[in-house]
Amino acid sequence: MKKMMTLVLAAGLLACAQSAQAIDFKAKGQWLMGFSLGQGSFLRSVAGQRVDHEDKFSAAQRVRLQMDAVASEYLSGTVYFEIGDQHWGKANEGGALGADGKIVEVKNAYLDWTIPETDWKVRMGIQNVALPSAAGGSAVMDDDAAGIIVHGPVTENIGLLAAWVRPLNDNYTSTGAKNTGNDKDGYLDNVDIFALAAPMTFDGVSVTPWVSLVLFGQNALRNIGIGQANFLSNYGSYRWNHGAGDGTWGRSKANTLAFWAGLPVKLSLWDPLNVEFDFNYGYAQSQGRGWIENSDGIRKRFDTRREGWLAKALVEYKMDWGVPGIFGWYASGDDSNPKNGSERMPVQSAMGNMTSFMGDGNLGWSSHDSLYDRNLSYTGTWGIGLQVRDMSFLEDLKHTFRVALWGGTNSPKMAKYASSTTAWDWGSDDVSGTVEPELYLTKMDYLLEFNLVNSYKMYENFEINFELGYVVNMIDHDTWKKGSMHSAYTKQDAWKAQLIFAYSF
Repeated sequence: MKKMMTLVLAAGLLACAQSAQAIDFKAKGQWLMGFSLGQGSFLRSVAGQRVDHEDKFSAAQRVRLQMDAVASEYLSGTVYFEIGDQHWGKANEGGALGADGKIVEVKNAYLDWTIPETDWKVRMGIQNVALPSAAGGSAVMDDDAAGIIVHGPVTENIGLLAAWVRPLNDNYTSTGAKNTGNDKDGYLDNVDIFALAAPMTFDGVSVTPWVSLVLFGQNALRNIGIGQANFLSNYGSYRWNHGAGDGTWGRSKANTLAFWAGLPVKLSLWDPLNVEFDFNYGYAQSQGRGWIENSDGIRKRFDTRREGWLAKALVEYKMDWGVPGIFGWYASGDDSNPKNGSERMPVQSAMGNMTSFMGDGNLGWSSHDSLYDRNLSYTGTWGIGLQVRDMSFLEDLKHTFRVALWGGTNSPKMAKYASSTTAWDWGSDDVSGTVEPELYLTKMDYLLEFNLVNSYKMYENFEINFELGYVVNMIDHDTWKKGSMHSAYTKQDAWKAQLIFAYSF
């Protein structure tokens, strides 16, 4: 009997070993160590009180580890962990003495599988969701979220992609809410994204028309946390009035709709010339109206409806020593009438990367809270820039230089609705710690941005990245002194120097 049990146990262990050998485990990841010096706020003080409280110097690190369990080309699972960001010396991030903070996060966790007897693939779980884009990244959605994406070929040159994504649900708490009958924890607070895209590829031409319909519940955007604040950023009229007067509004609809469409195009017909352009349109249905008060004490009605568009383009020519190019964009902006809603295109969670300091065009990471590259949507602005990327005069050393002029497309009269504390939190942390992914520039405001990114490949998997950035603040004083800040503020330029050591495998 003992021998029989031994044989059974051995057979079981052998079966387990054979099963384990059938799974191919693959690992990859990245270590970042960063040191930065600079200031990221455009506003220094308001009414004699300093609002820029960030340290000028900071050091931090971040680790990302991805594990793929591959059963075959038809089935695999992925889990992606992030450790950090850890600012050196910060206790709640595990960067202080003792280094025992709880900072391990699950960034992605999903399954990939293929529908039998087809070339159609399915990815389900928490994953990166990026709506198709060209010329400077997605201006609508590029972020991690939970959902299902199905894609496959229709013909040799045409494919189809369908997605359902749930970025928000069960986050609403009814504490302190009005008794409307719908104020229950987790009730009517879902956000569901449905998207269709048709990638088409021909000789030298790539076109991917897409549409996205979003359904969000009555409580979906109420008392959401900072980590969720990007969704439908600055929805309706939030930017116009941060607390002055009665900014509340009734929510008559249990569910509200939003819609986006895009047409990204890439042309490589005339190699080495590369041309990219992209057009986006977005509409967010009104959730209701309310009263706001301008700096003259006049109360006006406002509507939370938001509708607008954005066009952007890139033209570059590849040469032996580098790739010079020109880029630009133009987006619709607010008129002077809050009653008819906002004319800025709504966004879900954008990741614009035309530039590096104001955009997300480098590593997308910094060791300083106020110097993180901004995930911009470019709505309400226009810009034009010149760049030379990937210049190389020495082996393993590359340089990218950009200069860009930013302007606004919003009516200068909208400055009257800005509050004294949060009008100038463009693209960085405001006094409450909430990240605003949009700049609010009027037609009288300008920014001039310079970027220089240097990348040295010391070893096969080890890069040293040194970036210099400067933004000349040409915000119009005469325009903004008409707001509730009047003349009691001081502005400043933004600048940074960051050194990042990146080990990737």
